[in-house]
Amino acid sequence: MFELTVWKNGSAHKIPFEKEALLDTILQKAGFSLPHPCGGHGNCGKCAVELSGAVSKPNEQERKVGKRLSCQAVIFGDATVFLPDDGRAMNIETETGTQTVSLQPMSGKYGAAVDIGTTTIALKVFDLETGQCIGTAAALNPQTAEAADVMGRIEAAMGGKLSQLQDEVTQCIQGLMRKAVSEEKQPDVLAITGNTTMLYLLCGINPESLSHAPFLAETLFDTDFSFPGIPAYLPPCMNAFVGADITCAVLASGMCSREETSLLCDIGTNGEIALWKDGALYVTSTAAGPAFEGAGISCGCGSISGAIDRVWLKDGKLQIHTIHEAKAVGVCGSGLIDAVAAGLKSGEIDETGALEDDELSLAEGVALEQKDIRSVQLAKAAIAAGIETLLETAGTAIEEVKTLYITGGFGSHLNVESAMEIGLLPRGIEGRTQVLGNAALAGTARVLLDQREKRELSRIAGLSRHVNLGGNAMFNEKYVDNMLLGNDF
Repeated sequence: MFELTVWKNGSAHKIPFEKEALLDTILQKAGFSLPHPCGGHGNCGKCAVELSGAVSKPNEQERKVGKRLSCQAVIFGDATVFLPDDGRAMNIETETGTQTVSLQPMSGKYGAAVDIGTTTIALKVFDLETGQCIGTAAALNPQTAEAADVMGRIEAAMGGKLSQLQDEVTQCIQGLMRKAVSEEKQPDVLAITGNTTMLYLLCGINPESLSHAPFLAETLFDTDFSFPGIPAYLPPCMNAFVGADITCAVLASGMCSREETSLLCDIGTNGEIALWKDGALYVTSTAAGPAFEGAGISCGCGSISGAIDRVWLKDGKLQIHTIHEAKAVGVCGSGLIDAVAAGLKSGEIDETGALEDDELSLAEGVALEQKDIRSVQLAKAAIAAGIETLLETAGTAIEEVKTLYITGGFGSHLNVESAMEIGLLPRGIEGRTQVLGNAALAGTARVLLDQREKRELSRIAGLSRHVNLGGNAMFNEKYVDNMLLGNDF
């Protein structure tokens, strides 16, 4: 019998194991997890840890990062590993803005609204008699240990990990409820939103139909669900890749209750866009990749203490701000967009994305490499091309859009000026922009507090017209055009 010593938060945890095994396997069985944006293929380096003892020789990628990758290192005897402390936990967006609803809540005394994001899970508990929020909690989605994106999760589920993925999200929600409120105020009813794949995994439904063309979901929900010991409602999705989170975000925005043309963008790993025009809701999704979440970036990280979240030029030199004003440890999504915009302004990055030098230094030990700039170009091209395609399909122009609603954790901290500078958002839109915070969670809370809103959710979903970008010649052309940095919207 061998023993792995896990150091975390200043404490040592002893984990016995019998035979040679992958470090990841041992950690997961013991309840520890690390992010694997690359799906555990050893490419991203985000699961790098300090490891010593009876372990396999490092591979080329591990030698490059100077640490061992938990998805690659094999232990065959006593060993010690040091994991990141919880003090570097992510700042997850739970702000939902001011919500005014007429109380006609779902049955129960206390209820929770839950948003299962691809990267994070956020929860709010309400007193259903008063409508008051009495507790909030959030965490990294534990499924990120399998893959950073939806397709990676689908692949994992089809590879025999469906039950594991279901257990992970279920246990995370249960833990967040215990963290948010005391035992006597635990929720007895839930409203749970998320994209289509996240709801599939929550329900333990095989997502095979979402893995290949024509990408037709077997269910779009708008159903009741039996969460362990608690009744729950799952709002309607609009398409296999335009989920209930966007339906709820549209509800929270109120855009379908107004005559004006408006646009809603949830910019993240999965970029989802909705355009309201003349009584029709045009929706689409585009795979932006995890760059906006800091994943796949050489010095990227989530919204943790020490993450560079703002970058600007002063007297021709780059200036930075970090979360909690701590020593810089990496750059998160908002800082990444700022950095590329500042580099573009200073001439250190040209419109093709080429770096003037080998890297763009942001702080000691934190710099952007050429491949990082390319990742931003790919992500921003996908979002910008998606917006343009939706506008052209609806026969309208950006000048006709009265309000651009920006939702989601990344969007809540996005510098709109920087986004325009690199061409992620159209030029001149800043005066018409409204940041909604976690609108998916806000819309879910509305349904929890007033179940009559279920009818409005169904109406919104019924108004939707999905614009498929796969194999779409218009989108492909605009995607190539938007690879250049700068703004030609």
